[in-house]
Amino acid sequence: MITIALLLVSTAPIYAQGDAKNGEKLFKANCTACHALDKQLVGPALGGVVARLKADQNLDTDWIHKWVKNNKELRASGDKYANEVFEKFNKTEMQLFPNLQDKDIDDILEYTTNPPPPEPDPVATPVDGAAAGASGEDSSTSKIILVSLLAIAGLLIALMFKIGQLVKLQQSEELTAANARNAKSFAQIYEKYSVVGKIILGALAVFAFYGFWNWLMWIGVYKGYKPEQPIYFSHNIHAGVNKIDCQLCHSSAKYGKVSEIPSMNVCMNCHKMIPEYKGKYLEPGKDRDFYTGEIKKIYEATGWDEASQSYTGKTKPVQWTRIHNMPDFVYFNHAQHVVAGEQAIISSHNKKNPDNKIDVVCKACHGKIDTMNVVQMANDFTMGWCIECHRTTEVDMTNGYNQAYFSGLHDKLKKQYPSSNGKITVSAIGGMECGKCHY
Repeated sequence: MITIALLLVSTAPIYAQGDAKNGEKLFKANCTACHALDKQLVGPALGGVVARLKADQNLDTDWIHKWVKNNKELRASGDKYANEVFEKFNKTEMQLFPNLQDKDIDDILEYTTNPPPPEPDPVATPVDGAAAGASGEDSSTSKIILVSLLAIAGLLIALMFKIGQLVKLQQSEELTAANARNAKSFAQIYEKYSVVGKIILGALAVFAFYGFWNWLMWIGVYKGYKPEQPIYFSHNIHAGVNKIDCQLCHSSAKYGKVSEIPSMNVCMNCHKMIPEYKGKYLEPGKDRDFYTGEIKKIYEATGWDEASQSYTGKTKPVQWTRIHNMPDFVYFNHAQHVVAGEQAIISSHNKKNPDNKIDVVCKACHGKIDTMNVVQMANDFTMGWCIECHRTTEVDMTNGYNQAYFSGLHDKLKKQYPSSNGKITVSAIGGMECGKCHY
């Protein structure tokens, strides 16, 4: 205890040189890709590094300054400890930071020595707008269905009650005067209003047929479908809060027919250095431990050992539940829409939805994915839905390729479709041909 006290006293002036608040910002901006305060990642844990180096190697902050600014040069000078660290961490070269001033490094060291207490968690952010909207629509639909069912149930109860009365009358060997009058009056009423009754029954039959047909038409339409996944992944946190580009994970959407489910190695590109969740955003009912637990599932799936910072080779495949799935007889090319149709689709969507504009082409079909905690199917994805898009989306004629390719066609279409005011939609260039989408 005396030794530790003397060490702290002897190094106290060093700790007073930096600003821990500014150091925290610099640490998160420059160091968190490879370092944490309390555990080893790609590099060693940096909590208490000043005192540790002083005690173990008798090195002061001047050595740390040299290492941070240009560790390669420090190793080339023959510095023994610098080369030992390089060998110990599998000869992984640390990034050079010549842009950091001495004051910046002192601030970072102050943060590693005396980190400020964490800020209190913010009030939980409400669930995403897309999910809230869907739940509102579902609630209204449920009320309509409930009222309709109650009305039908009431009619059936009344009908059953009347039939019960008639059955009792038929079972009676002798009709009382009152029953005779009731039976006679019912027969007269039926005979008098039989035409009206048949019309009502016919209308009910038509209504029932329409309901059945409408039900058939919506088979395979799963708008609002949002299944639970084996590993919880919030697009709100990744694409929304952290602004990660969709195509960083779904890279084949730009270059191929299918937008693939990212492999777990794509997740590990970031989570190799992010073993726990420290973000400010928290969903209602979830804490940081929940998100950290999901990150550990990624490690289990990929066979990543945190302690040794290496792969064990023991992997565990993840069985994701697919959400968007085109029928086999439908041809849909993501690249064609993401690349060639990007500006046209975004422009068309924003014209039709001025209060719900998008900035990424993916959102036109998949909804505002960057606000979804649990991904759901945001649109119908029916044939009619696709055709309507082709009818209303104008071809981007500011594109140099399109200008050259459609130069002759443009004038022809103006004459053929004078009401279009010279606008070329996708339907006018073959977007309505069956063979474009069906084999």
